[in-house]
Amino acid sequence: MLYVIQTALELGFMYALVALALFLSYRILDIADLTTDGSFVLGAAVSVTLAAAGHPFLAVFAALAAGALAGYVTAFLQTRLGVPSILAGIVTNTGLYTVNLMVMGWSSNVSLLKQETMFTMLRDTGIGGNFHKLLLAAGITVLVSLLLIWFLGTRLGLSIRATGDNKDIVRASSINPVFTISVGLCVANAMTALSGAVVGQYQKSADINSGTGIVVIGLACLIIGETVFGRRSVGRNVAAAVAGSIVYRFLYAVILKTSVVPIECLKLVTAVVVALAIASPTLKEWGNFQKRKIRSMQKGGR
Repeated sequence: MLYVIQTALELGFMYALVALALFLSYRILDIADLTTDGSFVLGAAVSVTLAAAGHPFLAVFAALAAGALAGYVTAFLQTRLGVPSILAGIVTNTGLYTVNLMVMGWSSNVSLLKQETMFTMLRDTGIGGNFHKLLLAAGITVLVSLLLIWFLGTRLGLSIRATGDNKDIVRASSINPVFTISVGLCVANAMTALSGAVVGQYQKSADINSGTGIVVIGLACLIIGETVFGRRSVGRNVAAAVAGSIVYRFLYAVILKTSVVPIECLKLVTAVVVALAIASPTLKEWGNFQKRKIRSMQKGGR
C-alpha cells in the first residue's frame, strides 16, 4: 500500500507540470494549446537520448529549450500567419511526430538500461533514502511552481495575464500581444517538455505514443484542483493544479487496485469528466433556466 501511495505521489508531482502548463495557456492566455501531446514526447525523447549519452542533467535543460521552441512555432503560426490557435497546435503537434522520431534516432522508443539518470544519481548520494524519487519529483515541481508564481507577478507576467483577459485593451496600452502570446506559449510548452523529461528518466524510456491524451489528463488534473480549491489568486491556482494532479493519480491508483472501472475505460471516463467540467457553467445556466421556467408555469397555472 505504501508503494502505491508513493508511486501516486511521484507521478502526481511529475505530471503536475503539464497541469501548470495548461493553467498558463488555457486559463491565463485563454488558448487551447494542442501542442501539449507532442511537447511532452519531445521532452521525453530529448531527455532520454541525452541521458543515454551520459548527460542526464544537461538533458533536462535541453528538453526545456526544445519545448520552448515547439511553443514558439505554435505562437508563430497563430500570431504571424493567422492560423487559428487550435489548428496551430494541431499543425505543430503533427510535425513534432516526425521530429520526435528523428530525436530518438528514427526509432519508436528509446530506453535507458544501465545508464545513469537524475534519480539514480540522487539515490547514489544517499539523500532521501527510499524516497529519493519522490524528493526529486516534488523538488522540481515546487521550484517550477514558485518560479511560475513569481513570473506571473512580474511586469511581463502581468502583461501576459492582461492579454488573456482582453487582447484589444492590451494592444491599446502599447503592449504587443504577439510578444506576450509567444512568451506564454514558450513557457507553457517548456514546462510540458520538462514533465516529459522527468517522466522519461523516471521510467527510463521514451515512447513515440507516450504523449497520447496528455492534454486531456492535464485538463482533468487542472479541473479537479480548481473544483477542490477554487479559482482565486495565482498562488492558489498554481497550488490547485499541483494538488489536482496528485488527486488524479491517487484516483488512478485506486481504480487500478480495485478495478472499480475497467482500466480500458479510464481515458473515456477522464474525457467525460473533463467535458462535463468545462461545460458545467452552461449546464448550470441551463438548469437555472429550467427551474425558472417551471416556476413561471406553476404561477401561470395558479
